[in-house]
Amino acid sequence: MAQKYDFPEGLRTAQDELDQVRGDLQRLLQRQPWSVEPLPAWSSHDNSWRLSSRPDSPGWVAADQRDYGVLRAREVELAALIVCHAFWATVEPAERSTARSQLKHYRDHPLAA
Repeated sequence: MAQKYDFPEGLRTAQDELDQVRGDLQRLLQRQPWSVEPLPAWSSHDNSWRLSSRPDSPGWVAADQRDYGVLRAREVELAALIVCHAFWATVEPAERSTARSQLKHYRDHPLAA
């Protein structure tokens, strides 16, 4: 059975916020047109190995572009904070991948009291 890690509060908080930011990004992207810039519709030619097409794209509104930039910057900041956290120095190098996976899912399998 894999070892259970007692992650510091700051690391768990950063992981929680990272999950929230990534969810916000996903919801933002799902409601956007296919192109950030306004572009006309297109379709592949009949001789393409894979037929595809896109409708006209009105582009993203400025507020959504700004929100995307803010969320993406925060995602990168949190990911760096998690990866570079001092806690990882306390984990054996061979176990760091397993420990990182446990941090990503720590709410699914809390430590026994």
